[in-house]
This record gives sequence, C-alpha cells and structure tokens, in this order.
Amino acid sequence: MRIGVIADTHGLLRPEVFDVFKEVDHILHAGDVGKWAVVADLEALARVTAVYGNLDDVELRQKLPQVAALQLDGFDIVVTHGDQFGSPTPAALHAAFPAAEIIVYGHTHRPLLELVDRTVTVMNPGGAGPRRFGLAPSVGIMELEPGIPPRARIVNLGAKGLRG
Repeated sequence: MRIGVIADTHGLLRPEVFDVFKEVDHILHAGDVGKWAVVADLEALARVTAVYGNLDDVELRQKLPQVAALQLDGFDIVVTHGDQFGSPTPAALHAAFPAAEIIVYGHTHRPLLELVDRTVTVMNPGGAGPRRFGLAPSVGIMELEPGIPPRARIVNLGAKGLRG
C-alpha cells in the first residue's frame, strides 16, 4: 500500500502534490489544512484521513478530529498535528501514543523521518503549503507491506531530488 503524507497546507495545495500522489492508495493529512477544499481536492486522488491543526478554523475543527487512529495494511497509525505537545519530538509523540507503529505529525514544518525504539516510524512530511521558515515545501511517501517495516521518504516540491 502506498500512502501520501502531507501537512501544513494552510489552504494551498501545490500542483506538484498531484504528481507525487498520483498512485497513492490513501492520504494522511497532519493538520493546518487551511480550507475544506484541500481535503476535497485530495479525495479526488485517494481516501483521506485528516486532522485539524492549531491554525484551522472552527469549520474544519467541526469536521476533523485532533487525533486520528487507523489501521492500514496491518499497521496501527496515529495522525496528529502535534501542537498539543508544543514543539513535538518523536520521543514525546511515541510516549503519548505508545501503541502506534507509525506516527504522522505536522506543526513544525520541518521534514523528519525517524525510527524510535527500533520499531516506531515517526514522520513529519514538512510544510506543503506556503513556504515558511526558509524551508522548501515537501510531502512524504510511505510504502506499507504486511510483515515488512514501513519504507518512507520525503519529497521536496518544486525541487529535483528526494530526501529521506
């Protein structure tokens, strides 16, 4: 199963996202969506699991949870924006969601892909919306296959090459 991972769109869904996510089976959006149209546009590509972030308005908070827990291809996944932890770290997220095998978060706009406790994959795809903090916009791709650890990478938008 191929998963598209995105966060911090802040209402801007870049055209490159459609190319990167064209063959995904599911999309995880880790908050600060910005407007419902972003979710609707992503749903044209694949099923979307999204959460709200600290900058999302009341309308989005009524439609989206703060934390989503789901299972895909046998993996227990938690999606959160992470702002409830201040500046979230992989260790803090693992402590908050000890049963999760994969934790996806946003908020910091800093792409991160880290293994915690040798078994938990923690991913922040970076900010996909307006450029902030001098960081290139990015998203993530994760490959899931039962019985095999998740494989993931960060994809910079508007720039050649992959990170992660």
